[in-house]
Amino acid sequence: MTLERSFAIEHAPPASFAFWREATYAGRVHLLPPTETSLALVERVRALLIEALGDEPRLAQHRMDNDALFARLSPVRRALYCDTSFHEPLRALVRERGGDPAEVAFDPLRLRVVRSRGDVEVPAARAVYYPHRDTWYAHPRTLIAWWIPLDDLDEDETFVFYPERFAREVPNDSEVFDYDEWVRDGWELKIGWQRRDAGLTARYPGVIGEVDAGRAVGFACRRGQQLTFSGAHFHQTLPQASGRTRFSLDFRLVHLGDEAAGEGAPNVDGRSRGSALRDYVRTP
Repeated sequence: MTLERSFAIEHAPPASFAFWREATYAGRVHLLPPTETSLALVERVRALLIEALGDEPRLAQHRMDNDALFARLSPVRRALYCDTSFHEPLRALVRERGGDPAEVAFDPLRLRVVRSRGDVEVPAARAVYYPHRDTWYAHPRTLIAWWIPLDDLDEDETFVFYPERFAREVPNDSEVFDYDEWVRDGWELKIGWQRRDAGLTARYPGVIGEVDAGRAVGFACRRGQQLTFSGAHFHQTLPQASGRTRFSLDFRLVHLGDEAAGEGAPNVDGRSRGSALRDYVRTP
């Protein structure tokens, strides 16, 4: 069967690290149970959020305006991406999956923040909700996205995949994205700890015209679960109105051997320029 007809988010652990990578390049998505490493990482980040925002960080959006929230979260975002002590948990997650960290490179942790009603109340956040492929942002076909929620989330608080478009072109303007230009003046756009106006001023790749994306497949999840999927998947963050901010973590992984061998998911419509892989972290 084709991917679009058979697609479902899988919950069984893959047989091996190699099988998991091959299956991911073919479009399969895995949502696996929390592990000791993922739960410890979640608790560490939650402690940073409480320090920055006070008790019950998910409700902080009701205690301060968006500019204040952004300012308080900026040091957290920077620490997650730049503090090398957050690199070891990512290597541990790879080992738990049966892989060798020396064989991979990763784009470090990012904190994702989706406010309740942010789609209508925060114009600068509009790019968060664009349907897209990660590969439109100069990431390689071997990119595997690794996503971890900080809280239990209902299906309408997460995001959706459009499996019918995994291997079918989506009209887009990804050619506007040049990685070298993106990071030329620093990593504010790449990491997002200073440019609060980026959603209004930066040029993000997007869909051109009206597109029938087909069936949308979403998911609910528990704190510390691990969702992994190909960067070639066409997917979209959902606007949510739960009254609570959604916090999650993600990082991007590339197996260097697969990249050298020309493996990876199909590239059916990506035309971005440059390569983000040059700035991925490698294990010495």
